[in-house]
Amino acid sequence: MTDNAPELRASDADRERVAEVLRDALAEGRLDMEEFEERLETTYKARTYGELAPITRDLPAPGVAPPSVSLTKEPEGGPGWGRRIVGGDGSSTWAVAVMSGFQRKGRWTVPRRFNCFAFWGGGEIDLREANFADGEVEINCVAIMGGVNVVVPPGVEVVVRGIGVMGGFDHHEEGVPGEPGAPRVVITGFAFWGGVGVERKLTKAERRQAKLDRKAAMRELHETFREDIQEAHRKMLDGHRDAMRERREERRERRRDERHEERRDRHRHREH
Repeated sequence: MTDNAPELRASDADRERVAEVLRDALAEGRLDMEEFEERLETTYKARTYGELAPITRDLPAPGVAPPSVSLTKEPEGGPGWGRRIVGGDGSSTWAVAVMSGFQRKGRWTVPRRFNCFAFWGGGEIDLREANFADGEVEINCVAIMGGVNVVVPPGVEVVVRGIGVMGGFDHHEEGVPGEPGAPRVVITGFAFWGGVGVERKLTKAERRQAKLDRKAAMRELHETFREDIQEAHRKMLDGHRDAMRERREERRERRRDERHEERRDRHRHREH
């Protein structure tokens, strides 16, 4: 069958091939029974290729795999993570502290591998505001009678593979699942009479925002509590008014009954 000569007459074999495509489409759920019957009737009435071609134009050809459709929703990156994995070589690839100190913090780009060395000194590697050259970066720390502290933001996965001899690597932040799209930080190296610490912190701006959010939540809670107290007070007053109204009604009923009883007594006295 060809679209190049739509005026050519179709054979019975051509119509059967189209009918077979329709049967396969029905079995696969691409057509419901009503559509299948309509197209099949059109197929057997067709006289030319031009009449047959539109019948299966929206169906896969035999032997051709249709495009795959993912039935699972791909995880979206966490807030800002996609923008923070920037590629490149990194703005700083090493740091050394010999009887001194070093810092890497603020806006900087972490390379795929960052090497640092501390001897009788200390260093701080702060990743909270950093960008990342790749979705997985390695920070290799060598601390001899010194220390290195690595600060990571919430949402980042941390893996610690360093070796300590009379020293150690902090494993407390391991095992915390990373957010979708967040980078993975692998900490390796060697510590002798020294240590490599890992801690997870918010930035100062995030801490301020979290504090403001807590205050707003407390204000909302207090407002809700005050409204609840006021509502309870209104209900109590309404209940008190209802009780007083019922007592007044009861007193009126008793007075009416007493007056009625007095009239009956007077009436009986007159009769005697």
